Amino acid sequence: MTITKAVDDFKVISFDDHRYSSFDYCYNYFRINKGKALLKDKEKSCAILGFYLASWGMMRGSSFLLQKSYKYFEGLIEYISNSDKTSWEIQPSEYVCKSDFIMHMYNDISEKVIEDNNRGIVLITKIMLGVFGIVPAFDEYFCKCFKNINPSKSRFASFNKDSLEVINQFYIENQKEIDSLSNQIATKDFNDPTISPFNYPRAKIIDMYGFVVGTSEQY
Repeated sequence: MTITKAVDDFKVISFDDHRYSSFDYCYNYFRINKGKALLKDKEKSCAILGFYLASWGMMRGSSFLLQKSYKYFEGLIEYISNSDKTSWEIQPSEYVCKSDFIMHMYNDISEKVIEDNNRGIVLITKIMLGVFGIVPAFDEYFCKCFKNINPSKSRFASFNKDSLEVINQFYIENQKEIDSLSNQIATKDFNDPTISPFNYPRAKIIDMYGFVVGTSEQY
């Protein structure tokens, strides 16, 4: 399956009120409201992040977040408000040279949201995708797809430098197509669907490809 075909399949059901569009509203909000602006209405910041995570399956079943209100994210919002503005600019082409920075961010977020030794790879990467747009979400289907790309390097059982290197190589090999899709696909604005403040980040294009291919019958 080509990346373009996978992304087109994903977009077919991404209506304004579909749960997939929660990414757009979350990503736009945190791109626009950086720094101390996030703290002016901390409740709204927590609620937008919380609803995005709920839409993307993080508050169902046995998830420990099922027992939390969105006030639980206060500490994380404060952390995001203090993040360097360059945190939103990291590209898949930089995953190798900036792996230490990315891993440090992953660990920082883990300290803010994971409790009682709960497994956090899916939750943390979904936060990193929805807020910063810098890495794909390492959910079941994405990992199912990408562990077959270079299994000797990484089977995507954890978020580490090896997995970042595999995604980096995938991006380099498909850079023209991924860049083109990123430049074509705009996020949905909540208030006015005729305008869009940003395009989909490259990590989001890779995320959509991994999700669609991971759910297909060939895997």
